[in-house]
Amino acid sequence: MTLGLDDEDRRTASRLLAEFFDRYEQSVATAPIVPQVDRDVLAGLLADPFPDKGIGVEGLFRAINEKILPNSTKVAHPRFLAYVQGPPNGVAPYAEAIAATINQNCNFWQLSPAASVIERAVVSWLAGLFGYGEASGGILTSGGSVASLHALTTALHERRPEFRAAGLQTSGPALVVYTSGEAHRCIDKAVAILGLGLDNVRHIATDSGHRMRVDALAEAVRADRAAGREPFCVVATTGTVMSGAIDPIGPIADLCEREGLWLHIDGAYGGLFVLADRVHPAFDDCRRADSIALDPHKLLFAPLEAGCLLVRDRANLARAYAFKSAYLTVEDDPLMVDYMDFGPQLSRGFKALKVWSALQAFGVDSYRGVIDQVLQLAEHLRRRVEEDPNLELMAPVTLSAVCFRIKGWTEAQHAAVRATLAEDGTALLGPARLGGRHGLRACVTNYRTTYADIDLVVDRISELASCAS
Repeated sequence: MTLGLDDEDRRTASRLLAEFFDRYEQSVATAPIVPQVDRDVLAGLLADPFPDKGIGVEGLFRAINEKILPNSTKVAHPRFLAYVQGPPNGVAPYAEAIAATINQNCNFWQLSPAASVIERAVVSWLAGLFGYGEASGGILTSGGSVASLHALTTALHERRPEFRAAGLQTSGPALVVYTSGEAHRCIDKAVAILGLGLDNVRHIATDSGHRMRVDALAEAVRADRAAGREPFCVVATTGTVMSGAIDPIGPIADLCEREGLWLHIDGAYGGLFVLADRVHPAFDDCRRADSIALDPHKLLFAPLEAGCLLVRDRANLARAYAFKSAYLTVEDDPLMVDYMDFGPQLSRGFKALKVWSALQAFGVDSYRGVIDQVLQLAEHLRRRVEEDPNLELMAPVTLSAVCFRIKGWTEAQHAAVRATLAEDGTALLGPARLGGRHGLRACVTNYRTTYADIDLVVDRISELASCAS
């Protein structure tokens, strides 16, 4: 018995995989965005037992093409605009296949010497985008949510050095975390996982542009100190998930320095817009943050999963996560990083290869151009909304998220529009909820999207609005 492929099967698998890549690439722009789910097929995938005798390479590809692909959402479609999720770049599938083939375990460097250096190179490049210096470091994660969880863990260990021995909240006042009322829910989830308690999260009010109000933040910190609690961490956002708002990082950093608070930036959606000259100044003060969460599987168009945590001082990561064990002893090497000391995982895949490969294959300038194009498309959508008498913006367009509504329409009516757009293949849009109002949200994070796609979406929404009035 074997789990390998013979020469003929390997040639067959290579041919079928290449054909799959080609067909998907050629059809993705015209395929339905949301599948008409065949529930019988999916129920069969769940209920049918795995075969005692395998179906072979050709049978496997037939099952993928006939059962899995038709029931999969086409997230690479140019009018998939509901979420902050772009298509994978063109070289990514090949990099993923290579990573699976060599199967490096990116924990301590002897198991993955080249992978250790590749991850270090990717992290160093990302850190440099934000002006972090030689003392900085980081680690690739599954996504921005886990990166922010690791950031709060690191901040907790920095604040309470005795945490490992004493446990949580046993050696001092209750620790308090501050974040925007528009922050991603992953911050609340991280607080809950760490046992800090949701009662110790302050959701700070936002201004008319949906940015954290620094005066309200200062007042909340003052009130908690007066009540005997211990403020310890502020989470600011460079690109809120709903409207793309960027919190005032400089003034928040000033407050954190005065008050002795860890400053974490959730840049999972918007952080990598730092590559675009037109918005780069908005990220200048990020260098003052203690940690930053990013998502290369968004604006670097890496396939899932690829997040990243950056820290201004990598020694803080090691203090939080490094443990010694005789069976994992390895010689220190200044060229290498033992990533098992920078996060909770021991077994780790070679996530960095797909990010590194695309940067090598396409070059940084290509990314700058694509990200700038994404911003231009969002601006085009903003102009189309402003010019249409049926529509109105719900928030300033800071990055690539555009929240707008049909004038006078209810939440249910907007939901019906979204359903119609999905059913007739026009686009997949998300709901917008801002300031007590409801509408539509389109987020451009796709290098395949064109001006014609944006026009098609706006024209169809305007048509639906006019027909109903």
